[in-house]
Amino acid sequence: QVQLVESGGGLVQAGGSLRLSCAASGRTFNIYGMGWFRQAQGKEREFVAAIFLNGDTPYYADSVKGRFTISRDYAKIMVDLQMNNLKPEDTAVYYCAGGTGRSYGSYQQPAYYASWGRGTQVTVSS
Repeated sequence: QVQLVESGGGLVQAGGSLRLSCAASGRTFNIYGMGWFRQAQGKEREFVAAIFLNGDTPYYADSVKGRFTISRDYAKIMVDLQMNNLKPEDTAVYYCAGGTGRSYGSYQQPAYYASWGRGTQVTVSS
């Protein structure tokens, strides 16, 4: 079993930056892909970014391309999400997720990811 713990959320003004971190523990050797999702109040959980062990170019949702950067520390089994130029519509609970499949065509779908953190709140004021 894998445990994921997010940190780094908070309140920021529009145009500001935040950095989220996710630390993994447990049976981390199974993790092949790690991603970030977010869920705004009253909305479905949506894909934000993902990164994979094979070194492929990270993937991003169109809404965050050019503003968010996902990175992974393989030694520490951590994944970060640097969020710049934040907008009020980025307000949501952000979740870290870990997947074990080496075939990750469904990386934008929550079903690919077997492990989830509890989430961290990001609030962007206008």
